[in-house]
Amino acid sequence: MRKWAERSKRRSAKLKKFSGSKSQELAGRAAQTVGANCAAERCDADSASSCLLRLGERIFWGFDSFPFVLWLRLVDLHFPIHYPVRMDFQSLPKIELHLHLDCSLSYQVVSKLNPSVTREEYQRDYIAPAHCTNLADFLSRAPMGFRLMQTEDSLRLVTEDLFCQLIEDGVIYAEIRFAPLLHLENGLSVDRVVTTVERSVENLIRETGLQAGVILCTLRHFTASQSMQTAELVEKFRGSRIVALDLAGDEAGFPLDAHIGAYRYARERGLFRTAHAGEALGAESVWETLRMLDPQRIGHGTRSIEDPALVEYLCQKHIHLELCPTANVQIIPSFRSIEEHPIDRLYRAGVSLNINSDSRMLTPTTLTKEYEILHRVFHWTSEDFQRANFMGLDAAFVDDLMKQRLRKRFLESYESANISE
Repeated sequence: MRKWAERSKRRSAKLKKFSGSKSQELAGRAAQTVGANCAAERCDADSASSCLLRLGERIFWGFDSFPFVLWLRLVDLHFPIHYPVRMDFQSLPKIELHLHLDCSLSYQVVSKLNPSVTREEYQRDYIAPAHCTNLADFLSRAPMGFRLMQTEDSLRLVTEDLFCQLIEDGVIYAEIRFAPLLHLENGLSVDRVVTTVERSVENLIRETGLQAGVILCTLRHFTASQSMQTAELVEKFRGSRIVALDLAGDEAGFPLDAHIGAYRYARERGLFRTAHAGEALGAESVWETLRMLDPQRIGHGTRSIEDPALVEYLCQKHIHLELCPTANVQIIPSFRSIEEHPIDRLYRAGVSLNINSDSRMLTPTTLTKEYEILHRVFHWTSEDFQRANFMGLDAAFVDDLMKQRLRKRFLESYESANISE
């Protein structure tokens, strides 16, 4: 397509005499017809242009004919064409840093753990609405997942299910997080919970080649004792697939005070740390989290865009944002559509960030879908996705040797991916 577009520009001088009122009328009528169809189907301008090109292809003799080149010229007069990039997003290698194990159960694994759950019940009770009232509303469905994960077998099964999802999605490295203290209802000890997930991840890495780490979450509503217990587990399992501490949960409903000690403990022992902020609350929440907890990464941090000084600080201090576009729009009421998400503005401002899915049950998405959205809405290219993935890899909670290996694997996978621009 690009070759013929270039040819049409070279021959534009020859076409001027054809761009009179009658030809303009022809193109205008076609544009109105296709535009109406596209509006009904919620197509964007690029889609409208593609429709016109397909219409021209059907009307005239073929791409190498003079009439079709004329058609391209007439379309240019009515639609500024962004010639479509055809990319197999699923084949692109991906880095996933923000993914909740206990909120990513597929229907297949739910039906194994509880055969009475129908697909309709799964869609109604397990998946959060496209636009939630707030973060607390979104999280109200989270217990549907972790209540099914109260035995060693169920923990292993859910971990295997998530690995299958990631492999299908083209992910080559993932950091999976969960709160071990939520899985004690059937008598498992917290050490047994962590050991079961860690060993399952280790076995799956050997079987599949997909590299992964596990982040242990404390939650906003936990006590200081529970938060410290979680941090101590990260230290106890140091050197295994357990890689970091996180703080998740209802950001707006509970203060940070109970978690200061746990994060001080982790910082003093050199443990990796991330923390959710800037999702349910604005930029001031990110500032507070950075000041009181001193994490190396921020989970989400989406509303950092509200404070230019914070954006500059994130750039200067190389603090990485784990952005989850679809989930953010689902949770943050001020974002009425994906077009209002600030990921592109943060990216262009130089903030270190990567693209994540967050919770594949509450938010029925994949990284492939997220990439398709960013390409369609913000016109991200394969180079943009590569850069975001490299920023994610640089911020990953692994040693430098593993980063080098993953970078090499990423480039090898990237070269073999089906990319056509």
